[in-house]
Amino acid sequence: MHLHATSSEEGKTAVILVAGFLGAGKTTLLKRVLNWRTDAAKTVVLVNEFGKVGIDGDLLRTSGTDIVELTSGCICCTLSADLKQSLMRLWEDFEPHRIFIEASGVADPTTILSLMKDPQLAAMMHLQKVVTVLDADFWEARDHFGPLFYHQLEAAHLILLNKIDQVDPSRVSLYLKEMHAALPDCQVVPTVHCAVDAATLFAPVEDATGKPLATVVTDGQLFEAIQPGHLSEHAPTMATEHFSTFSFVSSKAMDQDRFHHWLQTLPLEVFRIKGTVRHRDGTDFINFVGGKWDRYPWSGEQTTRLALIAWNVDVDAIEGGLRECLV
Repeated sequence: MHLHATSSEEGKTAVILVAGFLGAGKTTLLKRVLNWRTDAAKTVVLVNEFGKVGIDGDLLRTSGTDIVELTSGCICCTLSADLKQSLMRLWEDFEPHRIFIEASGVADPTTILSLMKDPQLAAMMHLQKVVTVLDADFWEARDHFGPLFYHQLEAAHLILLNKIDQVDPSRVSLYLKEMHAALPDCQVVPTVHCAVDAATLFAPVEDATGKPLATVVTDGQLFEAIQPGHLSEHAPTMATEHFSTFSFVSSKAMDQDRFHHWLQTLPLEVFRIKGTVRHRDGTDFINFVGGKWDRYPWSGEQTTRLALIAWNVDVDAIEGGLRECLV
């Protein structure tokens, strides 16, 4: 399917915002997209990472596409000005046909959407689409995550209900039915490892969902529609807690058994760990979210380099546990 720009969009750079909660699969999606046989030379990816150690940029850089990282904050809060400057610089330096913005998992896309209306940016580029990646498990647990989680869904024109292979098929059918009822103007596509075709991802919004960009919901209607009155005002949610981010870097090897035990005994408040772990036999890439993790061999820099996101935790205790895993 070919994109059809309106006269006001003709010649402007198309921006696709990739949103989604921590560990949903945003980087997996972008890795897949950048491996498609498209004009990658005219595609630029802007990665926003919540923390000082950037991991996603390293993963995506193997595609040969230009990657720009914003770290030490979140697009939705401290880096809004940096995001605008980065977008303008990308446009001036590369004149790309398309820019992907991979937002941090704790970014509220409504602020990014507002930024895209800036007159300077609007003269250079247009928002083509908002794609939100959703871990299927998180839909059932949605009442724990608060407004941020719902804003990521409300803003979407396309939702990839990802990791359906880890959920009972009957639950997937129920989730799809619930999502179609709650988000009638949004296209929902079930995926494994974000396996979506280019025609679906790049389809013009009016063809894909019938929801024009100007009508993106940003006032919390979905939050009330899905679980009216379900959240206790005292219930701990992502909306009421403060995220903290920290990193752990070491050139020493980890004892694998101790490290795996450390992962298994982490408090639930340690929500996200991503990066490389060096051990005696080599280095693995670790992707941990919500108590589940996977790993695969890493051929890049042979060091332990982890980025962690948590809330209400004793950071010193977490880092101390990692140090005890060192050989």
